[in-house]
Amino acid sequence: MAVIRVVLADDQVLVRSGFAALLRVEAGVTVVGEADDGEAAVAVVAETRPDVVLMDVRMPGIDGIEATRRIVADERLSGVRVIMLTTFDLDEYVFDALRAGASGFLLKHTKPADLVEAVRVVAAGDALLSPSVTRRLIAEFATRPSRPMPRADGSAFTEREHEVVQRVAHGMSNEEIAQEFVISSATVRTHVSRAMAKVNARDRAQLVVFAYRSGLVHV
Repeated sequence: MAVIRVVLADDQVLVRSGFAALLRVEAGVTVVGEADDGEAAVAVVAETRPDVVLMDVRMPGIDGIEATRRIVADERLSGVRVIMLTTFDLDEYVFDALRAGASGFLLKHTKPADLVEAVRVVAAGDALLSPSVTRRLIAEFATRPSRPMPRADGSAFTEREHEVVQRVAHGMSNEEIAQEFVISSATVRTHVSRAMAKVNARDRAQLVVFAYRSGLVHV
């Protein structure tokens, strides 16, 4: 079984220690580095090349948003996925986090079991957004003025890819989509991966944002 490598970035020692203690007892998960500010986070990630980074939004120096932006911009770190940690449901920083390339976000008071599951979900390539704000957050983000995403449209989608992306944007899991179309989850993953490639989406979160902003899905 492949081990999921995690870096923790938070300026609060107790938070980092708590997350580290929780993750280190989980099978198939290991903490490979820690950082207490954004600059250090970028350096640690570049050195260790983890699968997942748990990144606090607010940190001294460069914040978690800028740190995420630098990580995502580094082609050598293309396999790294960032989960932003925030205190509030609709923290304004969350919108910027998604623009910067984060794969999702978690509230800091998330239950331990949910934190571990989040790491596994994002490591597997899925988007992660707290259930209470998933659709609302993406929909609001998608309609706000922002820096343009890479030029792309959904015209190259096959009919089935179009259908799958619509359902991904509505928060359906691969398993739920597979059941609806009576196909395998592996086939759904293939459709999602091909759709992401066609619109230059880094991960599932960006694909959802694209679906709203392009008009493929309406709020």
